Amino acid sequence: MRLNRVYSQQALAAGAELALPDAAAYHVARVLRLRPGAPLVAFDGSGYDFRCEVVAVRGDEVLVRVGERTAGLPESPLKITLVQGVSRSERMDWTLQKATELGVRSIVPVLTARSVVRLDERQAERKQRHWQAIVAGACEQCGRSALPELRAPVELRRFLADAPREGQRLVLSPGGPASLAGLASTASRVELLIGPEGGLDDPELEAATRAGFSPMRLGPRVLRTETAGIVALAVLQAMWGDLQ
Repeated sequence: MRLNRVYSQQALAAGAELALPDAAAYHVARVLRLRPGAPLVAFDGSGYDFRCEVVAVRGDEVLVRVGERTAGLPESPLKITLVQGVSRSERMDWTLQKATELGVRSIVPVLTARSVVRLDERQAERKQRHWQAIVAGACEQCGRSALPELRAPVELRRFLADAPREGQRLVLSPGGPASLAGLASTASRVELLIGPEGGLDDPELEAATRAGFSPMRLGPRVLRTETAGIVALAVLQAMWGDLQ
């Protein structure tokens, strides 16, 4: 039987008693309707799972006893950083959720010339907290025990100028000269750049190419931003990662 899983921002230790965070407690008490004595699995993003038991449920407050630590689900051998053009709310949420399920190691939201979404500093902080909850929820669902790193939103031009190169760099472009599925080999680390709605403009694509990103196509059809990244991740993980 697959046990229900909850994420804790607080570091876990066997033998401790823990009050679940508000969102997790509400899910356990109101959605799952678990009662004292019920088993569940908690994880703190460190790569381990902890067998837990519900000790008390008081309204929306849930207290659990942390038990044995066990090894979490192994991460993919292909370390992918998704550099994702920020899209509108539901599209971005869906992209982050599915990218997490597909095993990305880190996510960099980037703001581009054609990004519909514009964020000031306060909005960016609020968005990042929201996106972090999406990522944690995806880990709860798919069984991952290590959360992918979610970086703060950044302008694409700044990312291209400042970010150190991490392995092979690929950018999706409908007019790319090479097919992603036709790659003969890849590095153990891959940075995958995806544009927002409307894609990257020509100067951005040129800047990405100068920064070492190789333009790649996915086929004859132009895919939406929330489709393109997920398809590309699935191709990479099937070819070089852990999708079988």
